[in-house]
Amino acid sequence: MERYQFHETNDEHSKPEHNLILRGRKTLEITGVKHVESFDNEEFLLETVMGYLAIRGQNLKMKNLSVERGIVLINGKIIDIVYLDDHEGDKAKGFFSKLFK
Repeated sequence: MERYQFHETNDEHSKPEHNLILRGRKTLEITGVKHVESFDNEEFLLETVMGYLAIRGQNLKMKNLSVERGIVLINGKIIDIVYLDDHEGDKAKGFFSKLFK
């Protein structure tokens, strides 16, 4: 597992957009990524400008990483894309505890 840090600007007006583009459940492009918290071939955990995002699948690979632009491209079979919101409380904590066992 590796962790990547993206550069943030202090100008609130230049806050990066956050978009998900899924092509045929095989390629996922994500913009507005602040950190790649962890990843392996079955799961990615990303911190985006709109919260934490978990991607689950099979044979997942990071094909492209643009640290400066906050863009991540993932290839593989995408099974699940979930935002982990703070207001979910225990549900989100349970997910994190499973990730980091």
